[in-house]
Amino acid sequence: MPEHRSRKDAARNREAVLEAADTLFARHESPEDVTMADVAAAAGVGKGTLFRAFGDRAGLLRALYEGRFEPIREAVEAGTSPLGPATPPQDRVPALLDAVLCFKLDNRRLALALEEGGSSSPYGAEHYERWHGLLRDVLEQIPGLTDSDFTAHALLAATRADLVEHLAGEKRVPRERMRAQLATYVARVLAFGPPQSIDRR
Repeated sequence: MPEHRSRKDAARNREAVLEAADTLFARHESPEDVTMADVAAAAGVGKGTLFRAFGDRAGLLRALYEGRFEPIREAVEAGTSPLGPATPPQDRVPALLDAVLCFKLDNRRLALALEEGGSSSPYGAEHYERWHGLLRDVLEQIPGLTDSDFTAHALLAATRADLVEHLAGEKRVPRERMRAQLATYVARVLAFGPPQSIDRR
């Protein structure tokens, strides 16, 4: 088979798998209910094809996540206000966190599956490291704010997928209320400086 035909078939299979996985994750309440065998069957490909293309279930989840997240990434890297790099840091930090929250609200099951699967901790995931690094770098530009590394972790904790699922799915907190609560929390973190002293006894 000619090489270009092989590449075209591989690309077509990849798109079919991503589309099938997208549909399955949207249809099932629990991400754990979707298996690689389910995805392969829905896409009309063999399991071997699936594993060759994505490596494992975590790789498939990452590919789905990255595909959906691409517009936000472009806005963050080269876009205009409020996400783009020219935005003042005090405005960009809340905008970045709002974008993360909205993405997870729109992709609740996928985000939950990605953060729960493949690792004992979501903090080791590539997407988490990328967001933490970006927030830390922007926080460092805010005068008077100390320990940007920890602050970035603390702010991102408010957008964890399990918390989003708990609030939106179990507590039925409306989307706009969650966004407003997050904005208030971020504003308070950015407004308060470090305490004068902490008794560590």
